Amino acid sequence: MSRWFIIAGILLLIIGLVFHFAPGLVQWFGKLPGDLHWRSGRTPVFVPITSMIFVSIVLTIVLNLFNR
Repeated sequence: MSRWFIIAGILLLIIGLVFHFAPGLVQWFGKLPGDLHWRSGRTPVFVPITSMIFVSIVLTIVLNLFNR
């Protein structure tokens, strides 16, 4: 169990470093067709439907590869 926490921590660290030092690599995320963004007065609402479907598919594939 502790090994999974260490792996998750390392992955979060890598993702954080990518967001900090190379934001251009993930600039497309959240701007896919199907991501809804509207603004009502001063209140913006963002619903990343397509981006979350993409994340779900990628995580499903990765977790299935690790569990075999």
